[in-house]
Amino acid sequence: MFYKDDRLAIFIDGANLYAAARSLGFDIDYKLLRQEFDRRGKLTRAYYYTALIEGDEYSPIRPLVDWLHYNGFCVVTKPAREYTDALGRRKIKGNMDIELAVDAMELAPHLDHAVLFSGDGDFRPLVAALQRQGVRVSVVSTIRSQPPMIADDLRRQADNFIELDALRDIIGRPPREPQQVET
Repeated sequence: MFYKDDRLAIFIDGANLYAAARSLGFDIDYKLLRQEFDRRGKLTRAYYYTALIEGDEYSPIRPLVDWLHYNGFCVVTKPAREYTDALGRRKIKGNMDIELAVDAMELAPHLDHAVLFSGDGDFRPLVAALQRQGVRVSVVSTIRSQPPMIADDLRRQADNFIELDALRDIIGRPPREPQQVET
């Protein structure tokens, strides 16, 4: 489904990809991910979308965002909103769907192939719109988790579905050895 001369862009829904990889029990090595898609075509852009909690002294995602930014990814962030739900639980909302969709549509005239790392069914209309512009769309997510992390209508809309678990040996970070505590 990939051709060497394809102008290619990847669009990563950070929270969705993190959840899918975690459900499969591995971490993504973004350097390897970028290398893999560089190999599959002419990678023109690699976007990563995530919401950041502002005001926290330390955000666990900040080192990743900084690394991605310094290593050729177009990192798109916005502040996450914190709220309390009806049951009094602290919730965080930081949906990046619109930002991803706008960037994909703006880049579409310059692409042959878009790779979407997300299983969010809200992206089905985006995939259809890209296809109407002549862009082939591959979606990367997983059906091997319980429950599956990809919406069935998104998987069916895509030109190509790539099982994230099948990429484990290519883009997965080796598992860390548990640190032993000396007593």
